[in-house]
Amino acid sequence: MPVTADIEEAHAQSYDACHWGSLRKDGRLIMAVKVKRITLWRKELENRAGTLAGTLEPLAKAGADLQIVMGYRYPGDGAKAAVELYPIGNKKATQAAQGAGLMPSTIPALLVEGDNRAALGHGISKAIAEAGVNLDFLVAQVIGRKYAAVIGFENEADADNAATLIKKAAQKRR
Repeated sequence: MPVTADIEEAHAQSYDACHWGSLRKDGRLIMAVKVKRITLWRKELENRAGTLAGTLEPLAKAGADLQIVMGYRYPGDGAKAAVELYPIGNKKATQAAQGAGLMPSTIPALLVEGDNRAALGHGISKAIAEAGVNLDFLVAQVIGRKYAAVIGFENEADADNAATLIKKAAQKRR
């Protein structure tokens, strides 16, 4: 089987509710990006040693395989902190999360993953800004040639609009 057919087959298998980019006629993938709606689970807690570990312990015992863990204290209030995580994917993990005091967040969020390149973050943020969409938060990281970002929005419509904008911005070349 030619390489192009392998790529097309792999592309077809990976195309679910997300968007991975487009195939060129020569079979190469153009700026792969995956944009997925996610539900972060969140808990407010005291800002003191051990509260994060205590929150994560029941999830570890339940075998939860977390991809995202964000822990932070509130600016201006050194006594309060929060933890947000994803995914809570099965009944056992859900029960553990609820037992630890975590609840599904009401903030619409996207998980964006893809191939990194210089100025991509600027291109994505500019496209979102030009559409008048405000971000509630953004956490992003690059490892090797791949990036991952979690982006929160004020409402569902903004998250839906941003998903389309992110896909378009990730396809553009500088």
